Amino acid sequence: MNFDFALVLVVLTLVAGIGWFIDKVWFASDRQDRVDVAIQQAAEKLTGDLTEEQIKAVENLPMWADLACSMFPVLAFVLVLRSFIVEPFQIPSGSMIPTLKVGDFILVNKFSYGLRLPVLNTKIFPIGDPQRGDVVVFKFPNDPSINYIKRLVGVPGDVISYRNKTIFVNGVAQQQTFIADLPPNVLLSENLSGVEHQINITPFKPAVSGEWTVPEGRYFVMGDNRDNSNDSRYWQFVPDSLMVGKAFAVWMFWKERLSFPDFTQGRLIK
Repeated sequence: MNFDFALVLVVLTLVAGIGWFIDKVWFASDRQDRVDVAIQQAAEKLTGDLTEEQIKAVENLPMWADLACSMFPVLAFVLVLRSFIVEPFQIPSGSMIPTLKVGDFILVNKFSYGLRLPVLNTKIFPIGDPQRGDVVVFKFPNDPSINYIKRLVGVPGDVISYRNKTIFVNGVAQQQTFIADLPPNVLLSENLSGVEHQINITPFKPAVSGEWTVPEGRYFVMGDNRDNSNDSRYWQFVPDSLMVGKAFAVWMFWKERLSFPDFTQGRLIK
């Protein structure tokens, strides 16, 4: 079972927010009154200002209220940041080699394709649409609890063909340029509608060929590690409702938990 961090974060923020609200509405004013009285009494007795410890003792803040008031602002900030601005992900597989390696930690722009409600992923404010060549994170259509990352190849209305390990967009072959032999793979540069990036192909491995017309509201995606990627060639299209965001940077590499994180491999994703 996959851990749904977004759901846990929403629940924790809601619980902390309710506690914060209850405290502010029903209890905070009484505590402030006690503090004001204690300050006035100290002034009358000429004992000086109350220390922070004395104020806390007078307030007698319950543990639940202290925790809610302390955690709610932090949780709310993290929730807004992850839901609407940027969210971190870790690359678990090699389907995007050479662009992304196993162990890369990436940042995903959450507002590129519109603002969406956390957990429900319902778009509430459209901003932009996914474009060919974007590296996108989305919820796997066959199991939305799993996040996938691929390169977007086809937008609604496109006719995508894959023949002889070459992508054709609306009948036009996307240019490939040889870079290096890296047995058992070959490293190529591909120009996908003007977006230059590198791909891996494995010459001896059979490729899935076919032609697909991308329906309205859906997208066709493929991995840059072309012969080692579970993508739209096998399970068709990604609905817009499952889009999470656009990957734009690698900020850390950490392949094994017992090793040290490597922050020198940070880079923009293209």
